[in-house]
Amino acid sequence: MTAEIGQFALILALMTAVYQGVFPLLGAGRNDRALMAGGRLAAIAQLLFVLLAFGMLTVAHATDDFSVLNVFENSHSQKPFLYKLSGVWGNHEGSMLLWALILAGYGGALALTAPVMTPLRARALAVQGLIATAFIAFILFTSNPFTRIFPSPADGQDLNPLLQDPGLALHPPFLYLGYVGFSIAFAFAVAGLIAGRIDEDWARQVRPW
Repeated sequence: MTAEIGQFALILALMTAVYQGVFPLLGAGRNDRALMAGGRLAAIAQLLFVLLAFGMLTVAHATDDFSVLNVFENSHSQKPFLYKLSGVWGNHEGSMLLWALILAGYGGALALTAPVMTPLRARALAVQGLIATAFIAFILFTSNPFTRIFPSPADGQDLNPLLQDPGLALHPPFLYLGYVGFSIAFAFAVAGLIAGRIDEDWARQVRPW
């Protein structure tokens, strides 16, 4: 059931990302605090759903569930546990899911660190939601990590030997933390352009990011 739970969690994450991308924008335009606050809840929900999906893929790799195509192609029952875990993101589908998780994490951080949901922050959160919508939709429709194969193989094909190194196991998460983090600065920039205001207040809010 891990693959099915992960798939369903991704679908819910896509729905919340769409909500996050649309309704805070409307709320900021109308100065509707309820709609802007709804975007904050959607961002947190999206983070939880993507985290659940990533967790299910991790469980599939850790338990050698070779009925999942992603596990079959990137793992092996005799592989050290570290490389079973790094096999989660040691491939295109898994690395995209890791990217979506970190993106959702930054969106959730923006939602949780906003003491007051101002129109600028609401617009930035909406832009972040639209970015997440694109990535999650791409994963679901073109790079699904939860595809099943029948019958289930007895063992996997193993992870690319070039990736079986402690440094390379840790490299993608740290790299993505930097790359994906720029999405917040981008979201604030677009939010300022939508509002037509790049001023001292904008600079003060974007500076921590």
